[in-house]
Amino acid sequence: MNLLDKIESKKATIGVIGLGYVGLPLAVEKAKAGYCVIGFDIQEQRVQMVNQGHNYIGDVVNKDLEEIVRSHKLQATTDFDKLIECDVVAVCVPTPLDIYKQPDLTHIIHCTNELSKRIHPDMLIVLESTTYPGTTEEVMAPILEKTGLKCGTDFFLAFSPERVDPGNLLYKTQNTPKVVGGIGSKSTEIAKTLYETVLQAPVCTVSSPKEAEMAKILENTFRIVNIALVNEMAILAHKMGIDLWEVIQAAATKPFGFMPFYPGPGVGGHCIPIDPFYLTYIARKYDYHTRLIEMAGEINDFMPEYVVQRLMKLLNRHQKCLNGATIIMLGIAYKGDIEDIRESPALHVLNQLEAEKARVRVVDPYVSKFTHQGTTRSTVPLSQELLTQCDAVVITTAHKKRVDYDLIHRVSPLILDTKNILRTKGFPIEDHVEVL
Repeated sequence: MNLLDKIESKKATIGVIGLGYVGLPLAVEKAKAGYCVIGFDIQEQRVQMVNQGHNYIGDVVNKDLEEIVRSHKLQATTDFDKLIECDVVAVCVPTPLDIYKQPDLTHIIHCTNELSKRIHPDMLIVLESTTYPGTTEEVMAPILEKTGLKCGTDFFLAFSPERVDPGNLLYKTQNTPKVVGGIGSKSTEIAKTLYETVLQAPVCTVSSPKEAEMAKILENTFRIVNIALVNEMAILAHKMGIDLWEVIQAAATKPFGFMPFYPGPGVGGHCIPIDPFYLTYIARKYDYHTRLIEMAGEINDFMPEYVVQRLMKLLNRHQKCLNGATIIMLGIAYKGDIEDIRESPALHVLNQLEAEKARVRVVDPYVSKFTHQGTTRSTVPLSQELLTQCDAVVITTAHKKRVDYDLIHRVSPLILDTKNILRTKGFPIEDHVEVL
């Protein structure tokens, strides 16, 4: 039975390397679709939790994970030798930036080397980790072909970007459209067939992995540029005495040609602050300078400092000094109603506040502890006593649940709301409240 037949009959064994925010939901969906799935991760704790049916990713339904583990459709391991048993392997490993905002492909290269030791004819490998255009063909394929097997003939290689949006209640892995680009038409066909058997969403094919890689970069570059635009508008609107949130609401009534984006303390998460800079990196190879992307990054990177400047002025107007002030920071997660703190702009606000010698207490109902700059810190519960003893509250994350905004609005002496959540919740913007 060839690979395509195995996939269509769901007799293929699928491996997923990396059981994080991308890999675990993907492994669960493939197992729910009827495949036997082996999850690979270097973190023993994750492997044990999966094998016990214990979920640690917000977008995975606990019951789904328990059922597929109990039915032996999903198992996890740290033993990469089990890759030999797989007909299909999805690579879902981190692709961070280094301190110079250059791509770090260490995890992709390591996984590809491990795969090259266990690759066999008629195997499909799909890279899902976000990276710069050319990675699949110029980094992975040569390593795999050193085995003597030929890509597109003996084995198949494709890129299909992850499109995970943690906390999104409407779009999950299963119903989000997929983009697939393979090396050669056969790789594309097999990868497309695989996703069509797993997802309840269209699968769009493109000419090669480069188009698929660029599509992912374009999606998030579009977002970082528009977020930078609205952040710059927020700074200017404040100087002009204009309520930008009202402006955005008015502009959004136009049924065409406008998409609302909202200001905030910066950008966070596993994609938007990182992905566009993969493109700025590879653009240098072609002697091109991506000025707009880099300027957008500069504007967004400035926002935590701007938030602290606004807080400082707010305190000054009430005869208070930021140095020595007790500040409650509401939210350390990078977006509302999730526990994910990756690249959270709130972390940079925290750094700025403490650099100004403020005493900061972090409140986040979704995060009990977090590690930042090598130090593990605990958050504190929200209480009336906490609020009455502080000098100001800075709302840095728009959690819609688990937060008593009525208490915050009533008791806090001063509030800087960087997410407009108070007005969204129906609270009036009174003298003690300022919106970014």
